[in-house]
Amino acid sequence: MKRLEKELDIAINLRKSGNHKESNELLMKLVQEYAENASINYQCAWSLDLLGEEAKAVSFYENAIKLGLSSNELEGALLGLGSTYRTLGEYEKSKRIFQKGIESFPNNRAIQTFYSMTLYNLNEHSKAMELLLKCLIDTTKDDNILNYKKAIDFYSIKLDEIWE
Repeated sequence: MKRLEKELDIAINLRKSGNHKESNELLMKLVQEYAENASINYQCAWSLDLLGEEAKAVSFYENAIKLGLSSNELEGALLGLGSTYRTLGEYEKSKRIFQKGIESFPNNRAIQTFYSMTLYNLNEHSKAMELLLKCLIDTTKDDNILNYKKAIDFYSIKLDEIWE
């Protein structure tokens, strides 16, 4: 197991330093040897995404989630898989994954933000804008926006109303 941990650390460090191809090559070797290792599958999926090979990444994300990931890795895998489905035009699958992600990790604003992109693709524009605006007012440090936090929150669910 020491060798696996060492090689996985090397692959992650290669990715962090921008050597995505080398990281992926190592991870692809590891996933062949340790096909039932959830973390290896997750890291392999991530590396494929970084190389623009989203269609290849899907099965590794799905396998990683099925095999059982730590909470931290599951959070990243749900975001990665949901985003990957979206980029492949699989909007309903993306929506289901993001909903699972939001249910499991309700405070993860990145998942919510990527989910809003999927909602946009599904022509659920009002819901997408509402979610983005809520993420914005809950996370911004910009005083100009914070000065209008109550108004933005109020209007976020009334974007189609006309006031007379």
